[in-house]
Amino acid sequence: MSRIGKAPISIPKGVEIDISKGNLVTVKGPKGTLSQQVDPDLQLTIEDGELTLARPTNQNRHRSLHGLYRSLIFNMVHGVTEGFVKELELVGVGYRAANTGQLLELTLGYSHPIMFYIPSEIKLETKQEKGKNPLVRLEGIDKQLLGQVAAKIRGLRKPEPYKGKGVKYVGEVIRRKAGKTAGGKK
Repeated sequence: MSRIGKAPISIPKGVEIDISKGNLVTVKGPKGTLSQQVDPDLQLTIEDGELTLARPTNQNRHRSLHGLYRSLIFNMVHGVTEGFVKELELVGVGYRAANTGQLLELTLGYSHPIMFYIPSEIKLETKQEKGKNPLVRLEGIDKQLLGQVAAKIRGLRKPEPYKGKGVKYVGEVIRRKAGKTAGGKK
């Protein structure tokens, strides 16, 4: 049985959850509103400030959907109350980041700067302090959209394993490889 799916979701104060026909779940909170279509086979019930999901059978399909939709709804509740943050670090000589509103301008060692438009649902902030790597901070309520945008920015110049140069998440550990050794045997 799905341990994640069985766990109830506690609804914090200031959060409203509306379940309409066709299992459309809408979560309203202090930071915004999110909605998600849930599979019609699953039953959603709200009792005593907790939302629980129940599946009709023990089939593989129902078991996998049970845990999936519980996690999606939990992330929606967390997003509208606290929000999500992703920070990216630009490691490399001459790598820079600047933003004008929602337009992110990145200099990543290519012959031209890269212009990247960030969706309006995400708040963008760039920091560039002397002696430290430039940071790009993304903040939003939709975990899926935030992760997708952060992955696209990281994909513009992935960290390479020899020197570690590139765009990486703050706290990400890059597996390093040993380079060529001087005067090796033939």
